[in-house]
Amino acid sequence: MDTLNEPSPVLVSACLRGVACRYDGRDKRSGALDELLAGRRVVAFCPEQAGGLPTPRRPAELRGGDGHGVLEGSARVVEDTGDDVTAAFVAGAERALATARRTGCAEAVLMPRSPSCGAGGVYDGSFTGTLTAGEGVTAALLRRDGIAVREAPGV
Repeated sequence: MDTLNEPSPVLVSACLRGVACRYDGRDKRSGALDELLAGRRVVAFCPEQAGGLPTPRRPAELRGGDGHGVLEGSARVVEDTGDDVTAAFVAGAERALATARRTGCAEAVLMPRSPSCGAGGVYDGSFTGTLTAGEGVTAALLRRDGIAVREAPGV
């Protein structure tokens, strides 16, 4: 088989592939995404679980900036209780990047609005459902490494 003509693998938020790994213990399987990925080798990955967080877990949002700010040390990830879970989110992002490199993923399709995976907008840290421009921690780290990042359609 001529692998040069095959599309490269794509890293995908595991919740979008039907894995019940979201903070609420559910998944967000997307039929639109299934169609988009037809014929592609998918590498499903949950950075929050990989960072050591349980499922289910407390809701978390970015406070003081987005994922880029977290990576620079000027923002953090906090649960709705106020507990700081920044270290787990950074660890999960680092494991996601390592997985993408190891499996040859040049592209990632991620869960919208997530403090890990959001690639266009994230919740603002007020836990009021208010969105702000920015990226989650994993999306920011992947993009910094040159991986094309986009949010899943239809979610």
